[in-house]
Parts: sequence; C-alpha cells; structure tokens
Amino acid sequence: MALLERPDRERGFNKERIIRVLLNHSGEELTKYRVAKLAETSEPWTRQYTEKLEERGLVKGTEIVDLKGLYQAWLKQRIEPSQVEVSLQQPMELLTDTNLQYGLTTYQAENLHQGFLFTSTTDYYIAPDETNEWLEIVEEKGLLGGGNTRIRVLDDHVFYNQQTVDNFSTVSIPQLILDLLAEGGPCEEAADKLIDSYHGEQQW
Repeated sequence: MALLERPDRERGFNKERIIRVLLNHSGEELTKYRVAKLAETSEPWTRQYTEKLEERGLVKGTEIVDLKGLYQAWLKQRIEPSQVEVSLQQPMELLTDTNLQYGLTTYQAENLHQGFLFTSTTDYYIAPDETNEWLEIVEEKGLLGGGNTRIRVLDDHVFYNQQTVDNFSTVSIPQLILDLLAEGGPCEEAADKLIDSYHGEQQW
C-alpha cells in the first residue's frame, strides 16, 4: 500500500512527539529527561527544542504557559499523515472485529468522547507495519477511492496515551484536538470544547 507509507520526516516527528508529551501531561511536573524518555527522543535534542519553545513564551521548563499558543505551534509543525480514502459499509463494525492496531480520530473519536459532532466520516490511524493487512481488509470489504473512511499512517507515537471508549480505541485527547483543529470548520469549535474539558479553562 504505497499510498500508506509512513512519511519520512524524522526531525518533524521528534518535535511533534515532544509537544504531544507536554500536552498529554499538562499540569504534571516533568523533567526534561522524562519528556525525552516518553517522547523517545534524545535528551540533548529535547532540551534544545523545549528551550526554543521557552524562547517563544509557550513553556517554562516543561510547564505549559500558553496552551493555545502551543496547540497552534503544533498545528504549524504538524506533519500530514499519509492517507487513503475508502468506502466501507460498516467501518465501526469492522474495527470491532479487527485485532490490528488503530486509533480513531476526528469525528468518530470526538463523538465518543463528547458527542458534539455528527459522525460523517470515520478517520483512524493504523500502525505503519500493518498497512498490508489493512489493504487486504479494504480489498475484501470495501472500495478504494472517495468514501466514508480515511485510513491514516503517521509516526507510531501517534498512539501515545491511546484511550478506550465503548470498546473503541481513540488517539489521546491532545492528538484528537490537533486533528480537529487541522480539520477546521465545526471541528474547531469541538476542539475548543475538548480543550476546556481536558485542560480546564485556564490558559486558553
């Protein structure tokens, strides 16, 4: 599934990993060493990048001081996932039957967590090393091309702090917020609501 190869953007992935960890642990006291471990990035590189974020007034050490600014920085930094659109008759049913790794995001994930958006599209991330298995499923149960489902491949770290709701796997709340912001339109309002409930209204 050449369409679904993991994007080759190592440095960009590392920046995203660090921001993802900071937002998943907002309000916690983390050392930069701990951030590096959780982000699976080198400690010197983690120090260097968090210092850049600090210079921009987004963090102090590892403490977030400008929540909105950090999400906007992540949005600008965001690497577009490789993605393929498919038509599946019952995409959510398919997910309940699979043993493969996935993480729902955007509409379906938002609906599971807070129920603001209509579930017009089913978007989920898959593990980069399981693309062939997913292709077989799509060939058997669906059609490639414009449809109701978007299957995405990114960095494995997109599954960091994965959540389970009603027996479905979703990405972490910060990852979901980012993907909603990137989607735009009504999704931005849904993202704002999630920020308030997840981070509290402080700093927003």
